[in-house]
Amino acid sequence: MRKILVLNGPNLNLLGQREPGVYGAATLADVEQLCRDTAAKLGCEIDFRQSNHEGVLIDALQEAGRGVKTGDVLGVVFNPGAYTHTSVALHDAIKGAEVPVIETHISNVHARETFRHHSYISPAAAGIVVGFGVDGYAIAIEGLVRKLGRPA
Repeated sequence: MRKILVLNGPNLNLLGQREPGVYGAATLADVEQLCRDTAAKLGCEIDFRQSNHEGVLIDALQEAGRGVKTGDVLGVVFNPGAYTHTSVALHDAIKGAEVPVIETHISNVHARETFRHHSYISPAAAGIVVGFGVDGYAIAIEGLVRKLGRPA
């Protein structure tokens, strides 16, 4: 069974308590369960991670890229949080690792503050899901499987 890495960036550990009007009431544990349930229906398993540290996220992307090459990993569903708007390093990690990434955001970042309109991740991503709340994670998982074919 191939894995999908669901990778979450800074402050996503605060889901359910941080700005519920923007991000909703679901916790990161709720998101993890949603991802596991969605992946199971599609014949995949989930490796679910969150970090507030850019280097840890880069290491995870590089590890996933190695897994793609060995056939163990299908790709990554990645909510980079605020690093979306600041991190050339994450962009470079995605490109360098040659890892398929679906960039995912809970809120519609394009309807928010101007600084959130630019993504360094989008040009390196295979697809983008924004504005569907936490359901966007399920949409991204399904999209990754559809785009890359059924897992082996």
